[in-house]
Amino acid sequence: MSHSASLPADRPERTTWLILVAISLCHMLNDVMQSLLAAIYPLLKSEFSLQFWQIGFLTFAFQGTASLLQPAVGAITDRRPMPMSLPLGMASSLLGLVALATAPGYAMLVTGAMLIGIGSAIFHPEASRVARMASGGRYGTAQSFFQVGGNAGTALGPLLAAFIVVPQGRGSILWFTALAALGIVILSRVGAWYAAYMRASAGRRKAMRPHGLSRARVRQAIVILALLTFSKNIYTASITSYYTFFLIEKFGLTQQQSQIMLFLFLAAMAVGVILGGPLGDRFRPLTVIWISILGVLPFTLALPYAGLAATGVLTVIIGVILASAFPAIVVFAQELVPGRVGLIAGIFFGFAFGMGGIAAAVLGVIADHQGVEFVYRLCAWMPLMGVLTIFLPREAAMVAVPEAEARATLTTGDQPEI
Repeated sequence: MSHSASLPADRPERTTWLILVAISLCHMLNDVMQSLLAAIYPLLKSEFSLQFWQIGFLTFAFQGTASLLQPAVGAITDRRPMPMSLPLGMASSLLGLVALATAPGYAMLVTGAMLIGIGSAIFHPEASRVARMASGGRYGTAQSFFQVGGNAGTALGPLLAAFIVVPQGRGSILWFTALAALGIVILSRVGAWYAAYMRASAGRRKAMRPHGLSRARVRQAIVILALLTFSKNIYTASITSYYTFFLIEKFGLTQQQSQIMLFLFLAAMAVGVILGGPLGDRFRPLTVIWISILGVLPFTLALPYAGLAATGVLTVIIGVILASAFPAIVVFAQELVPGRVGLIAGIFFGFAFGMGGIAAAVLGVIADHQGVEFVYRLCAWMPLMGVLTIFLPREAAMVAVPEAEARATLTTGDQPEI
């Protein structure tokens, strides 16, 4: 088969790079706002005398909200696309920033985290759909381009916190509402393109070449992909939520130094995302998933016992390898369930990330009782779940039906079921 198990017969031949740049830039702005929350945890812990479980609950409030809403938003917009929901999601994140900057107590901090989570839930399914629309059939490359914006935003958050929020105080978070306003403007234009694309496609029936797998086999594969993403997100949550504390406690670094180290990890993840999509297009998504999830295990096992310099090197290696899996996982899942781009985005951007948020809360309790170093010795084993990849269908099993039957398989808006 080709690298896509379900190919629209009338897909565009050219990649719409301007839209991909715009949606990637907005993904960066969205995730800068998200990452600011985790980046200012040391500041919040000191200002509000928080315990680790409260830090974990803030992560849960953000990721849990996104987890609950994203699959639902994706499923709804699969059936009824909502182009102008994109700027509304960014507006919710803007309100979350205002809440974080002005919060008088912990309850308002939780509210701010939830508003950012709602913004994420609205943004990701529709933005992922726009990326696929603009891909010109280069799905892995487009998914990487879209995701690298998010990873870049996540990486910039700690630097912005270290050099702006920490010196200037929590109120300086309000300055970042300007980024949210810019995002609203850009997404309004992207939404207009999206609406025009939908109008141009109205009434056009698309012939799909099904992959030939049974519904039960598809469900099994989606669960496995979600578990692989879950294992990756648990490890990532341990870094984004507690890595700065780990470095301060073990090596005596300052807050700014620890934020720079966190930036190295997050920047490495951005590089991994850039590589993962094109490599998936070239060598098949399944190959990238194998190497990325299971291949990172030796490095995660070594990290808790390394010195400061080696810790920096290991976190960069881990970030690159681990992040390369995600574009391949998303594209593989989209091929398994053609026509449900929003639902798949909701599951893998939302639900699996939300499960990472639950894990972050649990890890906070563990850190309170066993110490933050124990958290990294425990999480080091999560990539072992990569062996589940053996249960995913091989490309050879995902055989298209004969072309004559494919031409008879016409969709008029009906969506395949998982």
